[in-house]
Amino acid sequence: MIVPRANAREAGMVNNLKVYGVDHIKDVINFFENGETGLQPTEINTRDEFFHSQYDFEIDFADVKGQENIKRALEIAAAGGHNAVLIGPPGAGKTMLAKRLPTILPPLSLQEALETTKIHSVAGKLPENATLIARRPFRSPHHTISDVALVGGGGNPQPGEISLAHNGVLFLDELPEFKRTVLEVMRQPMEERRVTISRAKVAVDFPASFMLVASMNPCPCGFYNHPERDCTCPPGGVQKYLNKISGPLLDRIDLHVEVTPVPFSELTSLRQQENSELIRERVIAARERQAERYLNTPGIYCNAQMSSKQLKEICTISQVGHNLLKAAMQKLNLSARAYDRILKVSRTIADLAASEDIKPEHLAEAIQYRSLDREAWAG
Repeated sequence: MIVPRANAREAGMVNNLKVYGVDHIKDVINFFENGETGLQPTEINTRDEFFHSQYDFEIDFADVKGQENIKRALEIAAAGGHNAVLIGPPGAGKTMLAKRLPTILPPLSLQEALETTKIHSVAGKLPENATLIARRPFRSPHHTISDVALVGGGGNPQPGEISLAHNGVLFLDELPEFKRTVLEVMRQPMEERRVTISRAKVAVDFPASFMLVASMNPCPCGFYNHPERDCTCPPGGVQKYLNKISGPLLDRIDLHVEVTPVPFSELTSLRQQENSELIRERVIAARERQAERYLNTPGIYCNAQMSSKQLKEICTISQVGHNLLKAAMQKLNLSARAYDRILKVSRTIADLAASEDIKPEHLAEAIQYRSLDREAWAG
């Protein structure tokens, strides 16, 4: 096979195929006239290249001072494949934490890497001289993005950001600033983990199995619920701001995590922070338990993908846990949508603790990740 030199390494991934990269059509003519003289086949050891660059990250959770509760929440999100939203004032470290999420996710399998590479290649987004994409994608579109750029489309259908984030993370910074129509078109692909783009002559299916991580200020001024600064928003301003995000979209987000600024004492502390490798080991162990659990259930790989029927079978809780959940629903004024989410998250917390059963302490931790469901949040 003869291809442009920029694509030679990508084509070279195919086993038992001689691939020649050329710069000019003259090289092709010379090749056929004079045989292989001057042209060397591109040889790639796919497995070596793939496994060598899997853990090659420039950033690490050890870079983040403090914020232990947020790191814990992101560990739970990674372990169960849960979508998460980080809520906090400007400068609290929401974006910094979200960017480090791929460093604690389980590594891509060779099959996932081929799938991800294929999508990026179709979209023309594969870096020059790249072979396989060995790390999980992290896509962070700006809030001015259009519907088509997010979900895909165009006259000649191209994958959008949600497909480019397949097998990885889609990060939406400043969630309420995105156009409502853009967020609404994302709902169905989040549920079905694929997006179908139909045109008069053709219908194309692009995969879109991604983890959604969003960040937002709690209100327009950014300081609602701040420990030191007062919110300056008018009455009803907080609720109006939160209403920009539709209920059905929030339904699909399992973890609501409140981020508070890091105190000066922690910022200047010399204490060694836990690194991504240690967290990733725990995440992989939890994912292995889930892989075993869903072995006979096609299309389901982690707790976040559980159906309502499976939830009843898998997430059984004791009488003590039942009473705790009932009290929390009443005291915190949690809405009905929070119930399923709490059970799914508590199952993941139990998996991280290598526990067969969901214990009351697992439920208690899961309950605290439902900030936006509390009716008192914007009261």
